Amino acid sequence: MTGPIRIPGFRGEFLWELGIVTRQSLGLADAFPAEKYDWRPDPKARSASEVFVHVAAGNFMLLDIVGARAPEDLFGAVSLEGPDRFKGLIQRNDELIAQVREKSAVTDLLRRSLSAVSDAITRTPDDELGRSLFFFREQTTVRRVYLRLLVHNYEHMGQLIAYLRANGIATPWQDWRPDRRGQDRHATDPTPDT
Repeated sequence: MTGPIRIPGFRGEFLWELGIVTRQSLGLADAFPAEKYDWRPDPKARSASEVFVHVAAGNFMLLDIVGARAPEDLFGAVSLEGPDRFKGLIQRNDELIAQVREKSAVTDLLRRSLSAVSDAITRTPDDELGRSLFFFREQTTVRRVYLRLLVHNYEHMGQLIAYLRANGIATPWQDWRPDRRGQDRHATDPTPDT
């Protein structure tokens, strides 16, 4: 029996990690009860819905930076180019964070953004990954922007795990260590609990 065909090199490795973050992020979004989407650990912290939308909007913004234009239906009002476009995308992200609050809309946006990331990296030729671009006040590569996107997703996944636990909700996957698998877990994902 053979597994799925994997793209070789960086893109394949990225897609492998993106698959993990996609399963776990969507699992967290589903595990959070709708009535807890406005929960925040502190008045100055983002609510659960705000974190999910921040991640989703950030995915679209980072894809835009590497050349995969942000969706017109969400970011159409951002018509600027160059450094001003980046500022416009950030402003639009903040608006989305304030507007998209319902669980179904939040999870749809998150799912759509993660799918867009998968599609974009799959279509990106290997030689494009080394293309130089200006990002956060420094010269870097398309590859590094994709890495930043992945790290950003994992960073906020950790935050959301803490939010779940603060609300007495277990992560929706089993601990990968057999001696620590709890009876309250209802998923069978062998990925480590982060």
